[in-house]
Formats: sequence, C-alpha cells, structure tokens
Amino acid sequence: MLSPSYPYYLANRPCAPNHDLPVHDKYTGEVLCRVAQADATAIDQAIAAAVAARAPMRALAAYERQAILAHCVHRCTERREELAWSLCAEAGKAIGDARGEVTRLIDAEESVRIYGELMPLDTTPRGRGYTGLWKRVPIGVCSFISPFNFPLNLVAHKVAAALAVGCPFILKPASLTPVGALILGEILAECPLPEGAFSILPCRRAAADSFATDERLALLSFTGSSAVGWALKAKAGKKKVVLELGGNAAAVVDADVDLDDVVARLIFGAFYQSGQSCVSVQRVIIHEAIYDALRARLVAAAEALVVGDPRQETTSVGPMISEAEAARLETWIRSACARGARLLCGGQRQGALMQPTLLEQVPPDEALVAEEAFGPVAVLSPCADLDAAFAEVNASRYGLQAGVFTRDIQRALQAWDQLEVGGVIINDVPSWRADSMPYGGVKDSGLGREGVRFAMEDMTEIRMLVVRTRL
Repeated sequence: MLSPSYPYYLANRPCAPNHDLPVHDKYTGEVLCRVAQADATAIDQAIAAAVAARAPMRALAAYERQAILAHCVHRCTERREELAWSLCAEAGKAIGDARGEVTRLIDAEESVRIYGELMPLDTTPRGRGYTGLWKRVPIGVCSFISPFNFPLNLVAHKVAAALAVGCPFILKPASLTPVGALILGEILAECPLPEGAFSILPCRRAAADSFATDERLALLSFTGSSAVGWALKAKAGKKKVVLELGGNAAAVVDADVDLDDVVARLIFGAFYQSGQSCVSVQRVIIHEAIYDALRARLVAAAEALVVGDPRQETTSVGPMISEAEAARLETWIRSACARGARLLCGGQRQGALMQPTLLEQVPPDEALVAEEAFGPVAVLSPCADLDAAFAEVNASRYGLQAGVFTRDIQRALQAWDQLEVGGVIINDVPSWRADSMPYGGVKDSGLGREGVRFAMEDMTEIRMLVVRTRL
C-alpha cells in the first residue's frame, strides 16, 4: 500500500531532488520505499520560508485554523488503513497497535481556545486608574524532531499544536520511520496554508544540527532519547526547549488488587509496541503477599503472546526497530543473568524479534533496571509495603510516569504526592495516556509538557497590555 518513493516537503511543496533514504520493512528487512533526503541548504531554505510565513500564519482566524485541523482529521480518518499499514511496515508495529495509533486524533476545537485574562491593577493606590490585559501570541518558527516509535501520533501532537496557535514549523521525522510524517505532509499540502507554513524534511543527523542551533527558530520540541535531547538543549541557545525523553517506568502493585485485571494491564503495558515506548512497563514492584501468585500469572500470560509478523491480526509482539537494538537488549539480559538474575520467560532473539521477557532478582545497577530498556522486557521485584515500593520507584534518574494498582485512596494520594514523576496513573499502567492531558517527565525524562493545550502554551508567549484611565 506504500508508494515506491516519497518526496520531502519544503515550504508546503513536495520536492524530490533525490531518493537517498531507503526505508526498510522492519519484519522482512526488505526495502519498502525510498524517501527524499534534505541537505543543509534545503533546511536553511525551509527556515527562511517559515520566517516569512510568521505574519500570515499569525493572521489566520481561529475558524481558519480550526478548519485546517478538521481537514487533517478527516483525511487521516479516510486514509486510516493506509496509515495503519504504513506503521505496521516501517515501524514493525503489530497491526492492532498501528490501528490504535491512527485513531489517536487531535481535537480540532482546541484551535479556538487561546485565552487571555483581564487583570485589575488597582490593588494598591499606585495602580489606581490602571487596567491590565494579557493574551497569548504565537512564539514564532518552531522546529520539531520526532522519534521512530510513534511516527504518526507524536508528529501530530507537535504539528496540531503549531497549527492551532499559528506557528510555522519545520519537522525532522525519524530516518527509520519517515513515511507517516510524509503522508501527513501530503495532507497538509491540500490545505490553504501560507507559503512556508510547514516543511517536513527527513535528513541526516549532522544536517539537522540547525534545528537546534539556528537563531531564527523560537522553539525546539524534541522527542527521543535522553542523551540526544539534553545534548540538543545544550546547543539551543536562547530558544525555548521542550524535551519528552525516556524512562524506565515502574508499576507498583498493592496486596488488595484484582489479579486478573492487573495481569491483563501489565502484559499490555510491558509488551505493546514490542516494549518500544518511553512509558513501557519496565519495573514491576509487587507486594510480597501476592508476589508468587502474580508472578506465575504474568509468566503464563507473557508466554502466551504471539510473536512474529506484525501484519497478522493475531500477532501481539512484532520486531524491534532493528536487529542491532534487539541484540543490545539481548546483551543486557545476559548481563543481568550473569550477575544472578533469574530468567522467568523469554530472553530468546531471532533477528529483530525478541521474545517477551520477564526476570527477577536483577541487581539495581544493571542496565535492565537503571536504564531505559526500550524493548519487550520487564523486571519483577517484591516489596514489603508501598513505602518501600515508592522509594524504589524514585531511586531512578528518570521520572516520566508511574502506575500504582491499589484500592486504598490514601495510598493513591500518597503516590501522587511522593512519586517523582510527571504523571501517576492509579489502577492502570504508566503506559496509559490521553492526548489531551499534560504529558512529560522530570529529572532525566524531560522538560515541559505535551498534550494539545499544554503544547499550545509552549508555542505561545504572553503579551501584556496596560491601559491608564485618566481620572
């Protein structure tokens, strides 16, 4: 269902000066298609065009911005199956997960919800006769860098917010999975946007340095690894930076839970997307009173998952993004086992396919616990009580989201108060997310928040007006 080749988009227009970037089927390894790759000159032209588009983008009325977003939603809905199969092929997503990504569409109504405030300033005698008003205005040209694991949805999060507030943008999609973003570019090119409003430019990492360093850009929004994100922030100079980075998300399980429900959610959270999600369940901390029973059920459920061709409707776990990443994860598993960890199930690899893997007794300084695994693996550990579990969650340099399964409202509120993460999900896995909620992390997991409303706030600045009434 994919085209044999795709252009990039420079100042709203398709351009194909080359087809230098091959995109591979992540299951078969075959070349799916070839994509045009931008060079530094094209990126510079895109930034210049976006700068010229600032005024006409800002001038778009709310109903015009809303109509553009509504068109994108409508066209993505019409092309649902095409988009799902492209995700299945280029990202190796099980087809069920791919369809789920396509359905996570943005609410176009947010484009008319850029509010301000009237502020009385006569709170002291000095302010008598003064009234203040503030509103939000577009920050300017935005640069976006998106990851391989959600090549459609995480692009849409950034793009929709920019369109909603009237910011021109340039986007670098992940080189491993650029097709979803380019199909979005095709849809955007159908819209009556000012010239230069958007550019979507697959490119080599070296050529993309200007996405962070160019002073004409007002904001950098990056989703990806912690190492790359913080390095880009160091280069970004005076521009605003939003980082949605990695994690080693934990799920805490109290003694009072429904085991069947918990098993279903943990298996989903650990192994959907082949574990390639920054909020994938990586650490499962279980009250010792139910540890043995829950462990047995989790192992049985993990062993029952179907691993293989992501195009098959029955497949739950497809390939990782590359054989090199699967080999890296296999090395981490072997390292943990060499230091006394117990392999409960899985651990075998065939090319880029990794069997769903559960371990216990993993030393806390092993990479499987301390770093982001980003694959179909989870580590189980018992705890005496939830105080100890919360301390274990916090003993990480990451802090994106955490899940807590408990029927005790006091424990739930304690988790919300004490866990050093950007979001606490009660009675579900940390992998759960609604696109409208503020999503992001603390510590090494990032800076700022995504979600339509919150991304819109990042892409705007407050502008104050003070009026003096002559008395």
